Amino acid sequence: MSDMSTETPRAERVSHAIARDVTLPGGAGTLVLVTIDNGLDHTKPTTLGPLGMAELTETLTALQARAAAGEIVAVAVTGKPYYLAAGADLTQIGSVPGREGALQLGQNGHRAYELLHTMGVPTFAFVNGVALGGGLELALNCDYRTVASDVRALALPETGLGLVPGWGGAYIVPRLVGVEKALDVILTRPAANKPFAAVEATTIGLMDVVLDPADFLEESIRWAARVVTGEVVVPRRELDSAEVWDGVVAAARQRLDAVIHRSRPAPYRALDLVAAARTASRAEAFAAEDEALADLIMSDEMRASVYAFGLVSGGKKPVGAPDRSLAQPVTRVGIVGAGLMAAQIAMLFAQRLGVPVVMRDLDQERVDKGLAAVRSSVDRLTSTGRMSESAASRLIGSIHGTTDLAEFAACDLVIEAVTEILDLKKKVFAELETVISPTTILATNTSALSVTAMAADLQHPERVVGLHFFNPVAAMPLVEVVQAEKTSLEALATGFAVAAKLRKTAVLVADRPGFVVNRLLVLLLGVIVDAVEKGTPVEVADRALRPLGLPMPPFELFDLVGPAVGLHVLTSLREELGDRFPRSPGLEKLVAEGTTVVLPAKAKGLPKPVDPAIQAAFTETTGTPLDEAGVLDSVLTALTVEVGHMLAEGVVATPQQIDLCMILGAGWGFHLGGLTPYLDRTGYSERVLGRRILPDGVANVPA
Repeated sequence: MSDMSTETPRAERVSHAIARDVTLPGGAGTLVLVTIDNGLDHTKPTTLGPLGMAELTETLTALQARAAAGEIVAVAVTGKPYYLAAGADLTQIGSVPGREGALQLGQNGHRAYELLHTMGVPTFAFVNGVALGGGLELALNCDYRTVASDVRALALPETGLGLVPGWGGAYIVPRLVGVEKALDVILTRPAANKPFAAVEATTIGLMDVVLDPADFLEESIRWAARVVTGEVVVPRRELDSAEVWDGVVAAARQRLDAVIHRSRPAPYRALDLVAAARTASRAEAFAAEDEALADLIMSDEMRASVYAFGLVSGGKKPVGAPDRSLAQPVTRVGIVGAGLMAAQIAMLFAQRLGVPVVMRDLDQERVDKGLAAVRSSVDRLTSTGRMSESAASRLIGSIHGTTDLAEFAACDLVIEAVTEILDLKKKVFAELETVISPTTILATNTSALSVTAMAADLQHPERVVGLHFFNPVAAMPLVEVVQAEKTSLEALATGFAVAAKLRKTAVLVADRPGFVVNRLLVLLLGVIVDAVEKGTPVEVADRALRPLGLPMPPFELFDLVGPAVGLHVLTSLREELGDRFPRSPGLEKLVAEGTTVVLPAKAKGLPKPVDPAIQAAFTETTGTPLDEAGVLDSVLTALTVEVGHMLAEGVVATPQQIDLCMILGAGWGFHLGGLTPYLDRTGYSERVLGRRILPDGVANVPA
């Protein structure tokens, strides 16, 4: 029932239910089309608040009377351009006064939507745009659903927000698509923040037919007429057997236990609702949704999620970014290097900026490997239907490989993505300055090195800005925009403008070691490794962060980052920031020997087990081994200390920017509200720093 709309709490902007009669073609009768519209333009999502829901109930009740009188043969709901509805406004939910108010919120939604189920004539949803949470459930409660082919955001994101699908989703979806696919919709997709596009949603059965957006409403009405007359019959799947249902639910529960370890209640409550949905009546299932919703709305998890999503939504307007008018146009992009990150960055720029990209490396073999990596990524997109063959050809054709430095002469922006060695990066920039134009912006994708030092010997250091992308580049939504000592406002504005066109969230960070994400994430990993160095068993240390519900355990994260990269950043941060970042002889040995950190996962969706061989690499056993609680305490204490240092150094303008970086760049859970609200709520801030980090009330999360 929830959405992404998390602006500052305000009076409800009522989404009106505007009804009009439509004569169906072929003499099929009269359909009433109800349009949900908040009266604002397409940049302001339609949401469903208490007043809007009351108006919808009133409108549908009147239509039910008309249906009973034989005046109409069908009812359809649709939305204003680009939106059916984005669900409920989370800021309104977060301010619900008490459990009774929360219970009533669920009941009111069910009361309105049940009228679509009991209308007495066929009901249709014409899904013309975004349908999230309660917006999608509005469609699901109808008998039939059309969807425009350009719709790319169909989802039930509630379990990622500390809630459950509360207006029928947990009951209806497994009946439409089967219990296995339903759990993908309700549990897996929200965890990955991966909504369905129109075709995929129709393939699994959430939608019934995909229509061209050019004349979507007209075609939807024609299709509805054929359904009303019986010309079109939409098949529905049989209910899964009890054996299949119970087996799928049991496997999902096992995955939840293995991945989130009961660190948050919402996914478990949603799974319980789906488990009971096979035998429960519709009324029983909806009453259970109401109770679950009422409990969860009052939880810290929900309120932390409201804060986190507010940050993510507000991140589209970066704090401290220069005026956009200062940004220079970018019509051609150069990438220095043709390795994994370089190839990913090249593809991202070509795809989303729609400009030519030249990728340069020292020899043709490396260039060819980079281009092959691009082609492989494009092939995966076309094979899964996410990119057309013509778009793929255009994309591949726009990326050019070369060994000739002079080809950067025509580029407006050149990004270096070479090995993390300061002298090498300085050399690259010095060479570039001999061929590029006076207005070309230079960017570095460094993950931890000083951008100021990198630009120090250049004739024009003011043209250098940091653009730190995260791996995998296409999927990770964050870019840390680094302002070096002499970075000009024009270079900085260009960095932010480019990030926006790439559909990334940009956060302004000062040129301090590790910036935000790597400074905190590598510290976290360093503390874990240090505990193992001192005798804590690897398995104990790896389990220690389970109460946080992070996306993966520490050693699996090490495997993703790469032990060599992790060691390099840990070492460089220790050199810059001191003994707060521990030295790790064991990690040095792992890197030297090339030891595998984790083994392949035994089952889909389960964490990867740590290779038992790595214990031997950590031979130092001074001190008393810590248990899981001790390791967790050490990690949180270290993070609190470091957040204090970062704020004192001005790495970011506000602690909220730290949270935004950790949510988008490190997968720090929405249910925690990011990092700093969690440290405030659990008492670490006051115990370690002597004060709360966030101003009172900012995160709406009590101590």
